Order: sequence, then structure tokens, then C-alpha cells
Amino acid sequence: MSEPYALAELLTRHAQIGRVEWIGLRPARKAPLETVDAADIDESGLVGDRHTSPGKRAVTLIQAEHLPVIAALIGADAIDPADLRRNIVVSGINLTALRKAELKVGGALVRVSGPCAPCSRMEKTLGFGGYNAMRGHGGWCAEVIAPGRVALGDPVEPSTD
Repeated sequence: MSEPYALAELLTRHAQIGRVEWIGLRPARKAPLETVDAADIDESGLVGDRHTSPGKRAVTLIQAEHLPVIAALIGADAIDPADLRRNIVVSGINLTALRKAELKVGGALVRVSGPCAPCSRMEKTLGFGGYNAMRGHGGWCAEVIAPGRVALGDPVEPSTD
């Protein structure tokens, strides 16, 4: 029988690295998100996104595995990531487990700062109950530590530096 792991060690263990599945830019307030294959991330967020401001909300991430949950909670077959107004959809690694951690997203380094709460627009976009379907599944905000480029298929993993 193996020795139990200390909590500090358990918090650093991830079964696999993640992957960038989708990238979206908001060109203007209330405008539909534009799906792109790649984007540059500078200190203020994704270049070309209208909501750019340095700080803890510069980039928004959402877990791909949560999209079917949100869909199920509103009785839909699927959810278009663009409807959720997040910048990057990530699969394969638990973003919740990475809160306050530095994360390599493609060529950029971000720090997951806190939950990205849904806004009231989700009720209109997703329909009745959309706001509550997003609660707990709305994704994460992150601040930019080091600029870089992110593209579809790029790895997403905790920084070991």
C-alpha cells in the first residue's frame, strides 16, 4: 500500500495537460463574439477584444466539460461557446483546481484569479433559467503575467517556474 500524499502535493497533481478548444473575441459591447483560430495576449487581455483592462479580469476561461452541463440545465442539446461570452474554452484540466495558480496558455502565462460570474444577459441568451444554469459553471477570470500567443490546440498547464 502506498503512502498517503500531503495536501500540498495533491494540489499540484493533474492527470494530464489541458488544451485550448475555442477562442473568441468581443469586438464591441453587446456584439456577437468572433471565433478565431489564434490571438495575441498582452497585459490587458486578448488583442482585438473590446474588454481589455489590465488586472484580474483581463482574460476569461471556461471549462469545455461544463458546456454539456449548462446545456442540460436549460434543456438544450448543446451550447455555443460564443453565447457564454468567455475568451477561451479549455478542456482536459480542471480550472477550479488551478485557482490562484499560474497557468501556461499557449505562449502566454496567466494567473487564475477568481470565478467569472454570469451576467443577467445569460437569461436572454440561453433562455429561461440560463443565469442559474451558468452559476458554478461560468468559468474563471485571469490576469496576464507574461504576454504571448494562444492558438487552437495549444497546451494549457500549470507553470512549474
